[in-house]
Amino acid sequence: MKGRLFKFLCLAPAVILFTVFMVYPALSIFYMSLFRWGGFSSKRTFVGLDNFKALARDERFILSLKNQLFLIVVVTIITLILALWFANTLQRERLRAKGFFRVVLYIPNILSAVVIAAIFSAVYDPSLGLINSLTKRTTLWLGDKDLVIISVALVLIWQAVGYYSTMYMSAIAQISESQYEAAHLEGAGRWRTFFSVTLPQIRPTVKITLTFFIISTINMSFLIVRALTGGGPDGASEVFLSYMYRQAYTNSAYGYGMAIGVVVFILSFLLSFLAGKLAGGKDEAI
Repeated sequence: MKGRLFKFLCLAPAVILFTVFMVYPALSIFYMSLFRWGGFSSKRTFVGLDNFKALARDERFILSLKNQLFLIVVVTIITLILALWFANTLQRERLRAKGFFRVVLYIPNILSAVVIAAIFSAVYDPSLGLINSLTKRTTLWLGDKDLVIISVALVLIWQAVGYYSTMYMSAIAQISESQYEAAHLEGAGRWRTFFSVTLPQIRPTVKITLTFFIISTINMSFLIVRALTGGGPDGASEVFLSYMYRQAYTNSAYGYGMAIGVVVFILSFLLSFLAGKLAGGKDEAI
């Protein structure tokens, strides 16, 4: 009995905090999505699922959905490939100043979204920007409806690669050197060794980080879009959370904004579940 009481007392603070700051807000979002409410008045009108029906006809929401899915897929795939390549190179190859390269690679992750937006505003500047200076063209990266979401994707990839490279380097460091020696004796080259030894051994870490990719892309894309493009031009770079914020706090359609939040919650859960299934393998500790 004393043992159960001790366990209960140890777990109670975490359960209370999780309930207050996670469960209750999530349930509140579901509840508020059933109302038409401006957010700042006491008058609320119960509309049931009308907010969700309106979302299905909202072209701006559908565009934000397409943009968000594009970012999740493209940023996840490219960041995963680059992070694995950097991690394997810095951990396995004989390079000088490895520590320096690791620090440089990780720096983007410690910068705030506002600083990152300022850096890339200069990079994408049509007159004096780095990219246009190198290509000798005057491309409106942030002013072109077709290019702006690609520009946002490049920023997200640049920001995330160092963080995930660090995680993969840590996982690669745990692999026994004897496995690499055995692969070398059997005549395996670098690519063969990576796909036969390194990647299978760090699969649990890759599987976990796939969920991180999805959640962080949704959250970080909102911050970058707000700071870099404001959702423009003409909503072409709008994403889930930026559109939700605009509806809830700018257009005074709080209930409608919460309906978008419900969709974000459900989609995040489904994508994380799907990513875990696609990664395969057994769940193991990192």
